Amino acid sequence: MTKRRTLIHTVYAPALVGDDGRTLAVVHGIEQALPGVRLEWKLSEAGQPIALPQRDGWLAEAAARGEFPLVCNGDESYPVTVFGLRTSGRQAPGGQPLLDVHAELPLDAASIAAAADLLEGVADGSRAFWGRVLPNGVASEVAKQFRHSMDQTHVPPRGLPALNLPKHLRSPEIPHYLGWLNYWSATTAQTLGFPDPARDAELLARARRTGRDGWIVRLTDTPLDLDNPSHLDALLRAYERFPEIGGRVPPH
Repeated sequence: MTKRRTLIHTVYAPALVGDDGRTLAVVHGIEQALPGVRLEWKLSEAGQPIALPQRDGWLAEAAARGEFPLVCNGDESYPVTVFGLRTSGRQAPGGQPLLDVHAELPLDAASIAAAADLLEGVADGSRAFWGRVLPNGVASEVAKQFRHSMDQTHVPPRGLPALNLPKHLRSPEIPHYLGWLNYWSATTAQTLGFPDPARDAELLARARRTGRDGWIVRLTDTPLDLDNPSHLDALLRAYERFPEIGGRVPPH
């Protein structure tokens, strides 16, 4: 059976150190971007939806423990999920622990239309440094870009640049890689030198500000497809424009 295609929203934010309201803000951001969707279920060990009548309190209690457990919409025919994971300081840029938030939903016209608003809701809600949206098939290809040894040459497929692992980046503001849609906080945008009106006219035509003064930057009109030469070219141009991404060169 063909695996369902999905859009995966991933953002990287400061680690949870108590209930600061961010997990609930993320959930509300998703619900606002997807009218009619309510993330008021969890999943049993067998993967069955279980209603959460006191969801907000349940999330707050989990956040106080430094956790962001999975919540979903309870619809197995159109599953929408979100959860968070902690990346330890040993594996994170600059030695700073992170909260990695992952939201996933089916790839269709509705999710494409809502993608920018959903990314903004997740990123601004979690106060993320940066984030991205990718179709699930492309997300798996990104992993092939990472250089697992700093001492060996690494040649990723499709002419894409080799990227350093996150633990080798100097700060959490530096994105690990690029997506179809990219969220850059104000500090990340400043680190990358974006926007530069002289060089970023094409990107600015597809970009917009968020409520927390970040940026949503769209590389292509439709979700990234690396088999589409124009999409691959747009991705390569963006990597060339922002060599700091993936720690390929130090920021100026």
